[in-house]
Amino acid sequence: MSTITRRIIPAIAVAGTMMLVATGCVAGENATADEEKTPAAGSEWSSDTLSIDFATYNPLSLVIRDQGVLEEILGDDVTVEWVQSAGSNKANELLRSGSVDVGSTAGSAALLARANGSPIQVIDIYSQPEWSAIVVGPDSDITSVEDLKGASIAATKGTDPYFFLLQALEEGGLSLADVEVQNLQHADGRAALDGGSVDAWAGLDPIMAAAEVESGDQLIYRNVDFNTYGFLNATEDFIDNHADLAQAVVDAYEQAREWALQNPEETAALLAEVAGIDIEVATTVIQERSNLDVNGIPGEDQLAVLEKIAPVLVESGDVQGGQESVDTALSSIVNDTFAKKAVGGE
Repeated sequence: MSTITRRIIPAIAVAGTMMLVATGCVAGENATADEEKTPAAGSEWSSDTLSIDFATYNPLSLVIRDQGVLEEILGDDVTVEWVQSAGSNKANELLRSGSVDVGSTAGSAALLARANGSPIQVIDIYSQPEWSAIVVGPDSDITSVEDLKGASIAATKGTDPYFFLLQALEEGGLSLADVEVQNLQHADGRAALDGGSVDAWAGLDPIMAAAEVESGDQLIYRNVDFNTYGFLNATEDFIDNHADLAQAVVDAYEQAREWALQNPEETAALLAEVAGIDIEVATTVIQERSNLDVNGIPGEDQLAVLEKIAPVLVESGDVQGGQESVDTALSSIVNDTFAKKAVGGE
């Protein structure tokens, strides 16, 4: 793999040759699902357009977008359309509607989406994060999960923090019936906590790390085992009809991983820039709560985690077909073809 070069981030001087590559146009969430994807005349690629998400909870996506890695791989024949995901639930909406071909979610969110009929598969693992926790304000009397009984809690349904909350409640001998969940997007959940309209928040980094530093919010319950991996997902139609582009995406992710591991300070600076957070906060997210040094090939490790949370998904009532749908999703969600090629596996 070649080492990635990138443009200068404010306040960080990056040694080496600088590369300024256009990152393509930004598509909105209302992009049409039936947009024509026929290859341009003479193109070696199966389509002249690739739609892909970027997200602050997926640092590798930020590296790829910032440095034009995909544009370099694909050349002038393919236009890369970047769409920002505000959370796993939004990424799943984009995938289901066809607004993106590839989207990044937590593993739990991907499993829920596939169990409910969304034709997606995980093609690469971008991180093994500790990105969720139960958060309260600096002066809160709540100090444990048990104290949440009767509390109002902000959480984004269909995302890892929501499933983290469900597991945490179970660990504390509580259930959803014992609390009031307000379904708010991640940033709105923090705002609701800081504004006093909820008692607690199932947080997500980097917003959660910013809340610690800026607002003095406290993480009263952490459990890395309740966090699922970062999944890079693609629609089955994209995998079947544009396998060449799927391989290019995974190749770009593995190049970005190599660069991010070699350049953690620059990666944190990029996160701070895109997320609009302090460099101290971004450094905490990258160096303490985002394990990017993980095998990109999806497989048994990820399935083992998903099997643990499967009963939680079923009991939550969020899966339309119950246990049978979850079992079917578990048996078909992994597609390791592209990652194996990218990392030199069999």
